[in-house]
Amino acid sequence: MHITDSIVYIGVNDHDIDLFEGQYDVDGISYNSYVILDEKTAVFDTADQRMTGAWISNLTNALEGRTPDYIVISHMEPDHSASLDAFFHNFPDTKAVGNAKTFQMADQFFPGLIPEGQRITVKENEELSLGSHTLVFCMAPMVHWPEVMVTYEKAEQVLFSADAFGRFGALPEQKGKPDILAEYKDGSWDAEARRYYLNIVGKYGAQAQGLLKKASALEIKRILPLHGPALSGDLSHYINCYQLWSSYTAEKQGVLIAFAGVYGHTAAAADALAEKLREKGVEVLVLDLARTDPAEALAQAFVYDRLVAAATTYDAGIYPTMEEFLIHLKGKAYQNRRVGIIENGTWAPMSGKLMKAYFEGMKNIELLEPMVTIKSALNEESEAALSSLADALSK
Repeated sequence: MHITDSIVYIGVNDHDIDLFEGQYDVDGISYNSYVILDEKTAVFDTADQRMTGAWISNLTNALEGRTPDYIVISHMEPDHSASLDAFFHNFPDTKAVGNAKTFQMADQFFPGLIPEGQRITVKENEELSLGSHTLVFCMAPMVHWPEVMVTYEKAEQVLFSADAFGRFGALPEQKGKPDILAEYKDGSWDAEARRYYLNIVGKYGAQAQGLLKKASALEIKRILPLHGPALSGDLSHYINCYQLWSSYTAEKQGVLIAFAGVYGHTAAAADALAEKLREKGVEVLVLDLARTDPAEALAQAFVYDRLVAAATTYDAGIYPTMEEFLIHLKGKAYQNRRVGIIENGTWAPMSGKLMKAYFEGMKNIELLEPMVTIKSALNEESEAALSSLADALSK
């Protein structure tokens, strides 16, 4: 598929994968790869080993008998680099373009694959001419591996953005081929892009901010990520989403109530608090962590500016689905939020104290009072405490 007259999409859809990185539920995924056809020819990245055959076929068809001069390695993560060995088996004389960390990792994954004489090691803002197209390389460390770099093509004002601006999900297809130019209208890009960013890149907001700063100095007409659709037209929506997500700024004023419990009493407390908040005009989303995709629960925690964690005490600790949620929040640098806590326990409530310790280890978290303690089931005293917490949350 031609993206422009000179830029050809050679990526593949993986419809069989159910867990991305072994943990994130996905409805397929695209492994995006590109070729620029000019006086010299440059390939951008490969594909996961699951799809090597299909990717090599797409590449061969796009080249129409030509031999690529360069392969640009934006990111060494195996979903984008695993087919490098197949590439060099077919095109052994091609020169590889990467940075010093790229080749360090390449030697770890593929010892001896890329000869020293075929390596072009680039640094920040170095350029490579293909003829009428000029590539400018920008380092993007920790978005989301330390070797990541993005490439700006000056003539057509295209940013090859590596994992930045990526999205979960296979691409729509035309005649059995991924349609990277398919448009996602009315915010339909956002949900899976948010879930992708916050779970894959989320810990590295400062680094993503650094990349956004570099991108702001460029005239960009199109963004070509390594997963998901090409972005074009008015790019401000996508850039604004990344600005919010990477600065840990809430998208909505409202409260996410995430609960985890056994017999329904903690769920009843979550619902009772939600009703009190709605009566005060506060937007509320209630999630049962046992029945919500953990990656989506994490994403929604970042959407709202307030959070309530409600959990039963279990084995003198935190109910497991809540603890998993808190581990994920901490790992993805959850911050800049107001948080309330509800604990439940029949003989020795402990979950509140332990949840509080998690949040105290996060940046710029305001813990609201009161922490509500339920002993088995709601009663007059704990109902009053819920009302007080609703007051604090609604301010």
